[in-house]
Amino acid sequence: MLFPDPPAPELSQALDLGGYPWKAVNNVEMATRLEPESGWAGAIICADEDPDTAFTLCRALRKRDIPFDPLLLLVNTTQLTDLSLREDLYDDFCLTPIRPAELGARLKHLFWRTGRGTRPELIEYGPLVLNLETYQAAISGKPLDLTYMEYELLKFLASHPGKVFTRETLLSRVWGYDYYGGARTVDVHVRRLRAKLSEEHAPLIQTVRSVGYRFGESRWTL
Repeated sequence: MLFPDPPAPELSQALDLGGYPWKAVNNVEMATRLEPESGWAGAIICADEDPDTAFTLCRALRKRDIPFDPLLLLVNTTQLTDLSLREDLYDDFCLTPIRPAELGARLKHLFWRTGRGTRPELIEYGPLVLNLETYQAAISGKPLDLTYMEYELLKFLASHPGKVFTRETLLSRVWGYDYYGGARTVDVHVRRLRAKLSEEHAPLIQTVRSVGYRFGESRWTL
């Protein structure tokens, strides 16, 4: 559950890329009406823009018959001095503007601590994150606009970091044994992937001369 509705675009984007399902609410009544049968797995309350309404919602959630847990509070730096007076209203806090990596780490810790909530299956390598459930990809927190086959190729390579694959192997493993395209297909998709990864991250996919391609660093790299 998120407050308010609509949430800040950078927050909803970070949650989408992290694979966290969410619904936005503006008040307690809306939170009750939209609550799933299994209950809310947690809440992120943004208190930096409308703190009065945000803390009112926090109090209402804490007073429920079954105490609401976990609750992550988003605040700005000017609100830090007042947080000690409201420690009973939240389980952890995060400063705005949010940083996706920090937000993800705090959510992961809260869900681990409470045993609630689930994360999707992810492939993570350095700045690259692939969500295997939503077919989304991001590099350094920025979404990548990939075609289906570009995503499949990147997923396969990122699932085997450091391993070298020939073009023929990639064709059979990614496109399928029934695909009759030539090795040129792999080269074209690799070139497009590198362009979308940006110049900074394009070296994640390395060319191994006279062999094929490798994702990431070889285990033998010193």
